[in-house]
Amino acid sequence: MVRKSTIWIMAITGGVVVANNYYNQPLLVEFAHTFGVTEKSAGIVAALTQFGYALGMLLFLPLSDMLERRGMIRALLLATMCALIAAALAPSMHWLIVAGFAIGFTSVVPQLMTPFAAQLAEPKERGSVVGIVMGGLLTGILLSRTIAGFVGAHLGWQAMYWIAAVLMVVLFFVLGRTLPQGPPTFHGSYASLMHSMLELIRTQPVLRETSLVAALQFAAFSAFWTTLVFHVYSLPQAYGSDVAGMFGLIGVIGASAAPYAGKLSDKKSPRLTVMLSSIAFVAAYLVFGAIGYGLIGLAFGVVLLDLGMQSGHVSNMTRNFALKSEAMGRLNTVYNVTRFLGGGLGSVIGNIAWSHWRWPGVCVMGAVLSLLAIAVQLYFGRRYAATSAIA
Repeated sequence: MVRKSTIWIMAITGGVVVANNYYNQPLLVEFAHTFGVTEKSAGIVAALTQFGYALGMLLFLPLSDMLERRGMIRALLLATMCALIAAALAPSMHWLIVAGFAIGFTSVVPQLMTPFAAQLAEPKERGSVVGIVMGGLLTGILLSRTIAGFVGAHLGWQAMYWIAAVLMVVLFFVLGRTLPQGPPTFHGSYASLMHSMLELIRTQPVLRETSLVAALQFAAFSAFWTTLVFHVYSLPQAYGSDVAGMFGLIGVIGASAAPYAGKLSDKKSPRLTVMLSSIAFVAAYLVFGAIGYGLIGLAFGVVLLDLGMQSGHVSNMTRNFALKSEAMGRLNTVYNVTRFLGGGLGSVIGNIAWSHWRWPGVCVMGAVLSLLAIAVQLYFGRRYAATSAIA
C-alpha cells in the first residue's frame, strides 16, 4: 500500500514539471516583441514544444517498463533543467524554437508518474490515485499560464525559465529522498519493447478509442490556449500576458474535477464520463463563440473547457490502466503520444485559424474537433455493441 504523502509528492512533481511545456503560451506576444517576429512565427514555439513532448514520450515512456523508474525520473529532471536554461539564454527566435522542442522532449516525467502511481495503488483505489496525480498535473498546466503571465509581465519572460530550471534541481533532490524504487516489469530488448506497443494497438480497441478521443479533445484544448493571448491582446483594452495567464487560475475550477472524475470512474462507467467531457467541450466553444469577446464570457467558457479536459483525461487513463497491469508504461506511451500529437496539431490549427479568420475561426475549429471526439466514441460504441451481439 503506497503512502498518501508519496502520492501527493508525485502529484506535485507532475504539476511542476508539466508546467514547463505551457509557460510559453501566455508569453507568445512577448516572444514576438523581443525578437521582432509575427504572432504566427511566435506560435511555432508552442506547437513544437507539444511535438517534442510527444516524441519524448514515444522514446522514453516505454523504458519505464524496462528500467528502474526513480533513477530514470531524476536523470530526466537534469536534462530538462539544461533545456530550460537554453531557453532563458536564447539569443534568437530560432534558438528559442529549438529550446522549446528540447523542453517538451525532456519534460515527460509527469507521464512516468501516473502509471507509477497506478502500479503502486490497490486496484480498487486506482481511479482515485490516478485522479489525485492527474489533478496535480492538470493544475500545473493551468497555473503555469497564470504564473508565466505574471512573471513575464513584471520580470521578463527569461526569468520564468530561470525559475523553472531551479525547480527542476529542487525536485531532483526531493524525489531522491521520497520516491520509492520502481523495478522493471519488462525483460527484453528495447526493440522488442517498442514492437510490443504495436501489438497493444492491434489487440486493444479500448486503447485505440481512448487515444483518438484524447487527441481530438487535446487538439481543441490547445487551439484555445495557443490563441487566447492573441485574442485578449486584440480586444479594445489590449490585455497583456498577465491577463491571459489569469485564465489558467480560473481553469483550476475545472481541474478540481479530476479526483472526482477518478472516483466516478471507480463507481460508474468511465466511458460515460468521457462522453460527458466531450459534450462539455462543445458547450465551451459555443460559449466562446457567443460571448467570448469579454473577460466574463471567456472565463465561463474556460471553466467548461477545463472541466471537460480534466474529467475526460482521468477517465481515459482509468480505462487504459485496467487493460494490462504489466504494460502500463507502454499503454501510457501509446495513449499520450497520440494525445500530444493531437495537442501539437491543435496548436497549429488554432494558429492558422487565428491568422486567417481570427476568433470566429478558432471557435469553429474547436467545436469541430470536439464533435469529432463524440463521433469517435459513438463509432467505437457501435463496434462494441456489434461484437457483443455476435458473441
